[in-house]
Amino acid sequence: MNADLIFKYFTTLTDAQRAHFLELEALYQDWNKKINVVSRKDIDELYLRHVLHSLGIAKIQIFNEGADILDVGTGGGFPGIPLAILFPNVNFTLVDAIGKKIKVVQEVVEGLQLENVTAIHSRVEDIPGHFDFIVSRAVAAMPTFVHWTKGKIKKDSAHERKNGILYLKGGDLAEELQEYTTVQVFDLKEYFEEEFFETKKVVYLPQKYKGHN
Repeated sequence: MNADLIFKYFTTLTDAQRAHFLELEALYQDWNKKINVVSRKDIDELYLRHVLHSLGIAKIQIFNEGADILDVGTGGGFPGIPLAILFPNVNFTLVDAIGKKIKVVQEVVEGLQLENVTAIHSRVEDIPGHFDFIVSRAVAAMPTFVHWTKGKIKKDSAHERKNGILYLKGGDLAEELQEYTTVQVFDLKEYFEEEFFETKKVVYLPQKYKGHN
C-alpha cells in the first residue's frame, strides 16, 4: 500500500502535505536499514499500520493552531510525525527513552524539514512543560501510562474536548479501563474500512491539571 491510502481518507491536504506523506516511505526504508525501528512486515505496510493508524487520532480530535502535543514512547515517530504533517501549525514534542529510535525520528524530521517537531531522548517523567494533549500508541497499560504522564497536562483547555490523553489501543480494553469513569473509546473501524482497523481504537481520557505543591 502506498500514500494513496492516506489521500483516500484525508482529501483536503495541501501540496506540501501530500509531498511529505509521499516522502515518508523512502525515508523510513532508508533509515530502517541502518537502525531497525520498524519490522520488515510493517515497513512494507507503512502507510496502513503506521501512518494511517496514527492519523486515526485526527478523526477523533482536530488540534487547534498553536496547541502543544506530547507523543510519549514515539518509537520511530508514531503517531507524532504523521500528525505533525497533518497539523503544521501545532507544536509536537516526541519523546522516547531509546536513543536509536529518537535518532531515526530526528533524521526523518530533518529529511521532511518539519519545523513543528522536537524529538527528545528522555523518559517522559523528565520532560518539562505542560501540554494540551498527550498521544501514544499502546506503550503501556492505561494505569501505568497515566502514572508516567502525571502533571503534564495544561490547566486550561483550548479545545471543546478537555485536555487529556488520546491513546491508540487494540483489543478488549474493559478490564484495563474499568477504573476510569470519564473514558471514551472510539472504534477506528467506523472511520477506516481496512480490516487492520477492525479491533483498533482511540481511547480518550480527560486529565485534571495537577499543579506543583
